[in-house]
Amino acid sequence: MTGMTSSARPHLNRRLAAFGTTIFAEMSALAVATGSINLGQGFPDTDGPEEIREAAVRALRDGRGNQYPPGPGIPELRTAVAAHQLRRYGLAYDPDTEVLVTAGATEAIAASLLALVEPGDEVVALEPYYDSYAASIAMAGGTRVPVTLRPRDGAFRLDLDELRAAVTDRTRLLLINTPHNPTGTVLTRAELAAVAELAVERDLLVVTDEVYEHLVFDAAEHLPLAAFPGMRERTVSIGSAGKTFSFTGWKVGWVTAAPELVSAVRAVKQFLTYVASGPFQYAVAEALALPDSYFEEFRRGMLARREILAEGLTAAGFEVFRPAGTYFITTDIRPLGEKDGFAFCRALPERAGVVAIPNAVFYDDREAGAPFVRFAFCKREEVLREAAERLRRM
Repeated sequence: MTGMTSSARPHLNRRLAAFGTTIFAEMSALAVATGSINLGQGFPDTDGPEEIREAAVRALRDGRGNQYPPGPGIPELRTAVAAHQLRRYGLAYDPDTEVLVTAGATEAIAASLLALVEPGDEVVALEPYYDSYAASIAMAGGTRVPVTLRPRDGAFRLDLDELRAAVTDRTRLLLINTPHNPTGTVLTRAELAAVAELAVERDLLVVTDEVYEHLVFDAAEHLPLAAFPGMRERTVSIGSAGKTFSFTGWKVGWVTAAPELVSAVRAVKQFLTYVASGPFQYAVAEALALPDSYFEEFRRGMLARREILAEGLTAAGFEVFRPAGTYFITTDIRPLGEKDGFAFCRALPERAGVVAIPNAVFYDDREAGAPFVRFAFCKREEVLREAAERLRRM
């Protein structure tokens, strides 16, 4: 019979059957359809520095990166990444053997997990977690073991006893994200020291997602896990240009790690994108060399935006968890008489003309995340004020 397949088995690999279309695609489409302000997906509504955009144009015109760049990334960018790690954190990496350029942090995460995890391995990850973590662990055939950050004293906190209890003889790897998306938590020096001690004691690999490293507020500070005792040789650190320089579409990320870890990740990466973002790599190399004043001004601008949205959400009746990092605010909708984040977010565009993301998509335990909703504040100040006013009127 025409149109029939030869097998009743579903087309999608069963490891990925639970994932489907991302919530970001669904909510962004809803924003367009309703003409709503999109505070769901985390992308800025203005471009980054003009001189960096011009650097990309210059590279295009000069024919740099229009053909395949080198597999590990162009030397200029690898050198710039190494210089950045040394200048900011005192971490010395060899640009030739310990830095790998990737198609954004998303590929870096996928390639790292596919390289380092085998079927049957357990991966301990902080919950709620960015949705690509779960998909990448599933593609690798690993088992994800969530350790849930729970609200306490106005922030989401890591229970170190719960983390230790989650590690078993099958644990291969800890997947750590700080500053943490979606909760905005920034792990403290004491918490990171405890994570490092656990990794050394149990001989675990660690993958750290640090893409929001330049967006820490108030008294928080970003401390790379690789800088802690015993961690340099067992940690794969992931960074990205998109969040720091507001060019998320360029998809330029990187991995820094010991040579044998970089080699493993690169072995997978070459069969994913092979290479990517040629001309943009030259521009990002220049961006990483911007003076400290750029990074400080960027942080201050985002802090002002955080305050506009946080105050607007508070006035609208949400319980607001002011983030110590990232450009997302997590809220609790129960003070509004709501308890289902999915239903709330799907109705919000019609009710208020604003789009947000239900945090439950970032949880294995959907009930634990049910009343929490995430808003992005990486938008123009006037857009955030309008969104706040719409929510207050709701």
